[in-house]
Amino acid sequence: MTLNETIARLRAAHLMVRDAHEWDALSAALSDAYNSDDDDLIEQLQQPFVQSWRTVTHYVLRDTFDAAGISVTDPSHPWGIATLTANGFSREPVLCHVDLADPQGSAVAAAGGPKLLTFAEAMTYYSNCLAPLFEHVSEGQSLNVS
Repeated sequence: MTLNETIARLRAAHLMVRDAHEWDALSAALSDAYNSDDDDLIEQLQQPFVQSWRTVTHYVLRDTFDAAGISVTDPSHPWGIATLTANGFSREPVLCHVDLADPQGSAVAAAGGPKLLTFAEAMTYYSNCLAPLFEHVSEGQSLNVS
């Protein structure tokens, strides 16, 4: 499994659940809920939004990640999709911009909520997280990371 094949399957799997405009609309609605301090709407939207991303990664893409030699475990970040690991190297794609000084995002959440990524931004970030993992997959697998 190559990096490009994995990214294509990743994108296709998420687009089977919702098209890019629907993902973006959910992200925008959730951002608006944070901006207006609408706790009921945040509660209604946040868990299904995050869980959709996690479910696709954990279940729909299980065979894809297995074929690439990447294990998938629960994320540590509240907006994390999953922790992806290959040969001891881990990356965690997230659904919001992360302040490196506050990797858990508590300061961002306290200041009006996280700045959520669009679908295209999330896919780019996800792809960037995958790329270094392919560099560390065992030599026994044939990979093309171009």
